Amino acid sequence: MKKTIIDLFDQSVAKFGDRPFLLEKENGEFRPTTYAQCKEQALKIGAGLVALGIKPKQTVSILAEGCNNWILSELGLLYAGAISVPLSVKLEEANDLLFRLRHADVVAIFVSRNQLPKFRKIREQLPLIEHVIVFDCDAELQDGEVFLSEVAAKGAEYLKEHKEEFMAIGQAIQNDDYATITYTSGTTADPKGVILTHRNYTANVEQALTRISIPSDYTMFIILPLDHCFAHVAGFYIMVACGASVATTQVGRTPMETLKNVPVNIKEVKPHVLLSVPALAKNFRKSIESSIKKQGPKVEKLFKFALKVAYEYNQDGYSKGRGWRFILKPLVALFDKILFEKVRAGFGGNIKFFVGGGALLDSELQRFFYAVGMPMYQGYGLSEATPIISANSTGPKQHRFGSSGKLIEPLDIKILDEEGNEMPCGVKGEIVIKGENVMAGYWKNPTATADTVKDGWLYTGDMGYMAEDGFLYVLGRFKSLLISADGEKYSPEGMEEAIVDKSPLIDQVIVYNNQSPFTSAIVVPNREAMRKILGGKSDEESLRAAAKAIGAEVDKYRTGGVYADEFPDRWLPGALAIVGEAFTEQNGLVNSTMKVVRGKVEEYFADRIEYVYTPEGKKIDNPKNLESIAKIAK
Repeated sequence: MKKTIIDLFDQSVAKFGDRPFLLEKENGEFRPTTYAQCKEQALKIGAGLVALGIKPKQTVSILAEGCNNWILSELGLLYAGAISVPLSVKLEEANDLLFRLRHADVVAIFVSRNQLPKFRKIREQLPLIEHVIVFDCDAELQDGEVFLSEVAAKGAEYLKEHKEEFMAIGQAIQNDDYATITYTSGTTADPKGVILTHRNYTANVEQALTRISIPSDYTMFIILPLDHCFAHVAGFYIMVACGASVATTQVGRTPMETLKNVPVNIKEVKPHVLLSVPALAKNFRKSIESSIKKQGPKVEKLFKFALKVAYEYNQDGYSKGRGWRFILKPLVALFDKILFEKVRAGFGGNIKFFVGGGALLDSELQRFFYAVGMPMYQGYGLSEATPIISANSTGPKQHRFGSSGKLIEPLDIKILDEEGNEMPCGVKGEIVIKGENVMAGYWKNPTATADTVKDGWLYTGDMGYMAEDGFLYVLGRFKSLLISADGEKYSPEGMEEAIVDKSPLIDQVIVYNNQSPFTSAIVVPNREAMRKILGGKSDEESLRAAAKAIGAEVDKYRTGGVYADEFPDRWLPGALAIVGEAFTEQNGLVNSTMKVVRGKVEEYFADRIEYVYTPEGKKIDNPKNLESIAKIAK
């Protein structure tokens, strides 16, 4: 049966035409655009693209902050039979942006005013791009640029004569036709373009709805950027399927201004569901706690006690109110009435739950939001799976803190060890899945596709295990990927090789980031180089100079350094743990093929990794770094 994104949207327009689909702030208030109005606008944009000469299966990019036009432009280009190449607004590096636009053979781009300067810098290097469509009418246009309103007007004219043939383009799209190419953060030289088909998306929507339920009168407020497939599925396509509404953050002139609009917009929109990331949830928690603190020590003390009681009653969510704890129920209800209800009022008063995208949530954060009555449900997925694989959700026995929830349905899963043997329940290994949500492959990269998808099974590169009760636990990386606090992934091997190759002061290095505030690295200095720098001295000043010399080697890769632009700044180590013991076969940190075993290094130096994220440990000349240099130089 044909189930494309166009089919999904058309069915919802037929069913929920008069209901609000998109909400956006305009002239000081959030105004709704109905499903029927959105379809009309999307058709004009799509027809405008066809009038400009865009053909089915050509690639069209979107580089913009989340807004109505973002969603309408993607729907429009899909109606025109084109393939969307959504781009992250975080792509500051000209080479990253340039690589994606070239690699995907992009012929047209939708771009916001804020992102336009970035694109203009590389415009001349992109001869394939014939059309630059600018969202904001207050931008100053240059040659070859056109306002979105003009494209829509052109589309309206085109539809007067050619409506039937235009509609036939969208209807001709098949399940296996490509919908999007989403680039993952690979190494800088080789980000991979994940190809997701129309059916990948509609299948993942159907699968996700076996885990979560969205009434049609709900409003989703999206804080996440829209380029990721998680925002596509959890943010707007699930809402489309349910006839619900989607609100986006008011875009400021700068990213910081946009961020400041978030709490204000939440109060204005009064959403039922928030699509957020753990890093932002931590900020929400801080602001809740600071507002409680402002009300004086008595209120703060009562709030802490109320949390303690709620934590005891809720346990891990799954075991809520079990055993003797049922006697706490009236007390929990009282605290909810006098304290937690007021906290929720600061978020508009309607929030039923957060959908946590990106990185893994820590259990403490989950416990906190659960206690105040705004559960933040952890899920798990990756772009290659469109992206949802499992999710915690509302309802008894459907969530457990610390887990990644239950599998969406239908989906097959295997947990495999390094030899490819299937592991029983409770035993960890690589998470491998099979279902209609598995990507079509990597764009122009058959080798990487063959390595990742084998006989329809997707090898996720993540480590985890299945519990007897059906909950999936994700434990981090099976392969050597860095994962930032906002869920972005990056492969560190190229960076590690470069640092060791080019630095006479560094013998070994392992770069680390596991949903951490910044990337760090475990560094083994070269003994002879350290001895040379120290010149027989072991006083504190000499040791500090040696530590700073090691730090300077890594700084060479930052902006302004001799090796600047080799790797994105955001992934360079922000702090170093200099250790006094090399990775060897003897201490089990190197295997028989002389490869450093990343997981074992991280485990062995776990205390040093923990220390590096403290204010003292972040300093290059911290006592432990100096001690290690003294030890290795003996």
